[in-house]
Formats: sequence, structure tokens, C-alpha cells
Amino acid sequence: MRKDFVYLASASPRRSELLRQIGVPFRVRPAAIPEEIRPGEAPDAYVLRLAAAKAATVWGAGGEGEARPVLAADTAVVLGDRVLGKPADAAQAEAMLADLSGRTHRVLTAVAVHTADGAEMLLSASEVRFRATTAAERRAYCATGEPYDKAGGYGIQGRAAVFVEHLQGSYSGVMGLPLYETATLLARHGIEFWLDTVAAA
Repeated sequence: MRKDFVYLASASPRRSELLRQIGVPFRVRPAAIPEEIRPGEAPDAYVLRLAAAKAATVWGAGGEGEARPVLAADTAVVLGDRVLGKPADAAQAEAMLADLSGRTHRVLTAVAVHTADGAEMLLSASEVRFRATTAAERRAYCATGEPYDKAGGYGIQGRAAVFVEHLQGSYSGVMGLPLYETATLLARHGIEFWLDTVAAA
């Protein structure tokens, strides 16, 4: 199996940015899979299942000559026992942000690497506390368009950084690709990082 680059099973520009940060050559090959949580499924089991499914989908789509490692990830924002997905519209985004206001939530990101030997996964868990926000702030943030492709309706690396009072855990994990866990999995499978040349996505 060739390891001159990995397939990234995600169209997320943030995940691409983070892989470039640690010098991993990659090409983007998104995986389209249903992302509904199953009845009674725990949030950590949910993100682990989706990360593994994304990696397996892309791995299975390649021919024998295309056999290269596949890296996939999935992120969930969890408030209490609720998993907050990606908001469909402004009203839903504002409601999510109102729920997060002045409270601590968890961000779970599962990472999977799929090779000829199968899939291996790791889970990153972080806690994020938002300061109290006003309805006007939430409306203004939603008007930027930033919340709509992000779990929980916010991006910690973007304008929503001003809402974050405290973070315990992995900043890159909250962004969507925890680099400690990612590098650990890549190293276990003989995939190098800190390389200067990154394959064009």
C-alpha cells in the first residue's frame, strides 16, 4: 500500500488547514454518509461510528491501485445529553447559540485511519464554556453566515472566538481534527507528518 499521501474523507476547509499545519500530504475525497444519530446512541459512540463509516466509504471506493490510507473525522457538540448538529437556518442557529450562552458544553471529535489492516480510531473530548451572549450578538453572528456548516452552530477559530470564556482540552479538536490523536494514528500506520510538500487537494 502506498503512503505518499492520504485521502482526507472530508470537504471541511478547517480539516484541510489542520493537516497542512502538521505537514501531511493529502488529497480530499469526501464521504457522503447519513449523519443521523441512532435512538439511544451515546454521543461518543455516534462520532466514532461516523468517523469509521466515512473512512470505510472512501477506502471502499478506491481500486487496488488507489490503495492509500484514508483519514476521517467526525465532530459533535454535546450540551447535556443533546447532540447539536449543523443548523439548517438562522432561527435554528440562534436557538443553538442561545442554549450555549453562559454554559459549558462538550465537543467530541473522533478520528479514524483506514488501511489494508482495517480501521483504528481515537476520540478527543473537550469542554468549552461560552460567556453569556445577547440576542443581538447572536443575530449578528448568524448574519455572517459562519454557523451553517458547523456542529453546534459556531466556529471557535472564527468570529465565535469572542464567545469562548474557557476551553479545556484540544483547540484543534474543537475545530474538527484533533492533531495529537491524528498524529498518533498516522504514526502508528507509518504515515509521516512534518513534511514540506503537501499534495494538491
